[in-house]
Amino acid sequence: MMHMPTTTAVLLLTLAASTAHAQGRGQPASAPTEALGSVHFATSCSPAVTTRFDRAIALLHSFEFGESIRTFNDVLGADSTCAMAHWGIALSRWGNPMAAGNRSTAQLRQGKQSADAAARRASIEGSGDRTSERERGYIRAVGRLYDDFEHKDQHTRVVAYERAMSDLVTRVPADTEAKIFYAISLVASAPPTDKTYANQLKAGAILEALWAKQPNHPGLVHYIIHAYDYPPLAARARAAAERYAAIAPSAAHAQHMPSHTFTRVGMWRESIDANNRSMKVALAAGSIAEALHAADYAMYANLQLGREADARAILDGVPALAARFDPTAITGAAPGSAGVFALAAIPARWALERDAWAEADALEPKATAFPYAEAMTYFARARGASHTADLARARSAIDSLSSIQQRLSVSGEGYWAEQVAIQQLAAQGWLALAEHRQDDALAQMREAATREDATEKSAVTPGPLSPAREQLGDMLMELGRGAEARAEYKAVLEKEPGRRRAVRGLGGAGL
Repeated sequence: MMHMPTTTAVLLLTLAASTAHAQGRGQPASAPTEALGSVHFATSCSPAVTTRFDRAIALLHSFEFGESIRTFNDVLGADSTCAMAHWGIALSRWGNPMAAGNRSTAQLRQGKQSADAAARRASIEGSGDRTSERERGYIRAVGRLYDDFEHKDQHTRVVAYERAMSDLVTRVPADTEAKIFYAISLVASAPPTDKTYANQLKAGAILEALWAKQPNHPGLVHYIIHAYDYPPLAARARAAAERYAAIAPSAAHAQHMPSHTFTRVGMWRESIDANNRSMKVALAAGSIAEALHAADYAMYANLQLGREADARAILDGVPALAARFDPTAITGAAPGSAGVFALAAIPARWALERDAWAEADALEPKATAFPYAEAMTYFARARGASHTADLARARSAIDSLSSIQQRLSVSGEGYWAEQVAIQQLAAQGWLALAEHRQDDALAQMREAATREDATEKSAVTPGPLSPAREQLGDMLMELGRGAEARAEYKAVLEKEPGRRRAVRGLGGAGL
């Protein structure tokens, strides 16, 4: 029986083509009854801007960066001496702290201008006397994110920001907002290779204690999900994931973010529902990168349920989104890089999850400012070409992966360079198998699996296009080594519960 497309298809095939920016400012059409949760951030700014400032902070906590910047600017329009409004703009311009890639020079320059403006305003005589030492602590901290960015690497600056926020919490222990921003800085600064999850667990403990006292605070539930967005920790975030959308229904990211937890624990229907809601809000607000990001998560979840009609509808809706997509626009939580990532990931997932090797082989990469997105297309093409015996095309795709990996490494994109290196190893493994070099194939795939296990997926993606350990299981099955394959599929399912191809592989391996 054919499964008919559901809400996802309607959203992408109609809203994406027809919905314009609401009210000319990117606000949701429901702005008059806007609901973003409950936040109060005390400042020394004019009492007349308190409500606007609190709204800006609520938007910031849900990573609605475009609207938070506009609202902080509204605050400055009413009180030009409000140093903390410049701080809020600087932190908003940093964007999603979970984004793995380096910020662009243009983005950093804009953020630094706001951070410097905050520091200048806080030190002006007359205004400076009004700006509290607590507020100066926030301003000094955000300055660390942009400090000498031309020479200091991003991780060093992120760690410096985390330490500055830690100092602020020590000096002003009653400031719950400082604790909240410190907690998410702990998650952002955590090394992806630390499998003790020390930073994440510390952040989670801080946030959960505060959430018990502030149950309607959007940042607390949001950051709990991020703190526990790792396979061994994901179940801890389920309560927050089930609450966040209701706390901030006007924020597209608040609708999407629960799907991070739902994906981790295999709650595919809940993930689809969350991302459908997110796309609806994002498209109404003109947040196309956010809509694309949600569409990628929805594609993944639909494929895990075998709902190919809905998955196909997402694929068919992508061109309408791409036509409206501006990767330089600051809108919601998803940066331009996330939109570019989704545009490459969605067609690659559609082909690889269905073992549609000819379709994978036929994918055409698109050059962008984010080469790790382009690498996904080359990986899918390499795997498809190896399975269709188009070995020259497979070799060419692997060469392109090598070139991208080197470019990322030279440019200081260590995380993404490693992800592409893993893809390259896996692609080389499939080529070796096609060339009947079985020992080489298994050695390369085992190395890819080991290296992938040593890192973490980025928040930009619901999961790898093809987990390396799952590919190892597939390869072992092709070699008639079912018992070994079974162990690999089981390992995949421990990390990614309910993943359809691993479940199917385990059944074929004789569970």
